[in-house]
Amino acid sequence: MKKAIVKWSSVVVIGSLLAACQDTADEDTELEEEAATEDEEATEEEDHDHDHDHESEEKGDAEIEGFIDHYHTGDTVELTVTTEEDEGDGQWHWYVRGGDEGEWESADGGDGDTFEAEAVDHQQIKATLYDDDHEVISETEPVTVIIDDHDSDVYEGYFDDEDVEDRDISDWAGEWKSVYPYFEEGDLEEVFEHRAEESDDMSFEDYKEYYETGYATSVDNIEITEDGEFTFHDGDETYSGTYVYDGYEILEYEAGNRGVRYIFELEEGDDEAPQNIQFSDHIIAPQPSSHFHLYWGDDRDELLDEVDHWPTYYPVEWSSDQIVDDLLLH
Repeated sequence: MKKAIVKWSSVVVIGSLLAACQDTADEDTELEEEAATEDEEATEEEDHDHDHDHESEEKGDAEIEGFIDHYHTGDTVELTVTTEEDEGDGQWHWYVRGGDEGEWESADGGDGDTFEAEAVDHQQIKATLYDDDHEVISETEPVTVIIDDHDSDVYEGYFDDEDVEDRDISDWAGEWKSVYPYFEEGDLEEVFEHRAEESDDMSFEDYKEYYETGYATSVDNIEITEDGEFTFHDGDETYSGTYVYDGYEILEYEAGNRGVRYIFELEEGDDEAPQNIQFSDHIIAPQPSSHFHLYWGDDRDELLDEVDHWPTYYPVEWSSDQIVDDLLLH
């Protein structure tokens, strides 16, 4: 009888041990599954956070809108991203980095398809659309913020000859509009008032007459490609020409400062296309232009003598308020 009791007790103990082991195994399995789930979620989150470190193979057609060629210190960059891709339940994420070689980081100013933050010079910004699996649906090309406060000696026309460099037509590539229609509408009078307040010898009317002579033109829009093709929209007429670089000239002004004209010569084009085009934009080395004064005609040397008539062009997407703000800084 004792043997039976001992035997039965042994069975009970062994069974209890097996049950305990099974419970421990189950707990271990649950812990392993939870850990695996956490690792998977962490991996997905990490993948999401770091997808911006590489370029997606198919970026789609996402575009950033609201970006302008240059900003001033203290300006706010306000952007919107658009795409024709099916966004579904995707989420937009904005990233910034300090120049071409920096690491992409999540941007504080991003909120869905909009971005708003203070301008930082040479900062790049892009937006990426992710789906629920953190796969890239679409991504924009980066845009680079340029701050230009127009307060340098070069802008004022004080520089050394050795600082002047050749420039490529790509510095002026884009779609441009004349400021003269804004003059005619009266949108620039704040600028003339500001000039008169700071001047000891010119009145509001003096400045208005001065700028009317300078800005006057019938060419309201100009398109320039990186291949050197210019298209002029002159009233109801449109004519084009392809131009090649013909060097630069440094000009001495009566006021004691100087300027640089970058010159392009007609290679081929319509009969109406001028033989020579000269840019002046207060820049003396390779750099994209934010606005420029343009001189055109058939006589190169005669154009170099022209200092009273300088039709002025800004990016076509700029508003009148942006143009006025820029002119007030000159």
